[in-house]
Amino acid sequence: METPAEKDYGGNEMKKLVGSGVAALIIAVAWVGIVQAQKESSKPKKNVIYATPEHATFKTSQMAGVSMAVLWGDPDKGAHGTYTKFAPGHDAGMHTHTNDVWIVVIKGAYLYKDDDGEKRVGPGDFIRVPGGHKHWSGGDKAEGALFYEEGSGKFDLIPAK
Repeated sequence: METPAEKDYGGNEMKKLVGSGVAALIIAVAWVGIVQAQKESSKPKKNVIYATPEHATFKTSQMAGVSMAVLWGDPDKGAHGTYTKFAPGHDAGMHTHTNDVWIVVIKGAYLYKDDDGEKRVGPGDFIRVPGGHKHWSGGDKAEGALFYEEGSGKFDLIPAK
């Protein structure tokens, strides 16, 4: 009769243990993949968005001299992307925004001033204005400005005191 000390645990029993562990790991990974796929399939599909400023529907904003065409999101409620137009010579005055704003100019020039100086943001140029940063903005006197704007949250304009 074989005693436990004499039994060979390095042979077939060890192979069975390792094989069982590998099989359990494969099953666990597959299960996680299935659960993740189910979560992804339950999310609403995102559509491709293609827009040109020439075919966008601009609406006059509450601020005179500004119109916006919403491309995605809702600037009255949260994160958003818009085409925005400033009329020639538009003056938004000194102000801040609660949320970050990213701008890429398409046509004309977005004029910007803060304590560090003035910038003329022209076609193809980018500017990021952090939420809470006091600045002045306006449109070029001759052409105004047409730009793509993204906001990390609801759009607002808080006049500086």
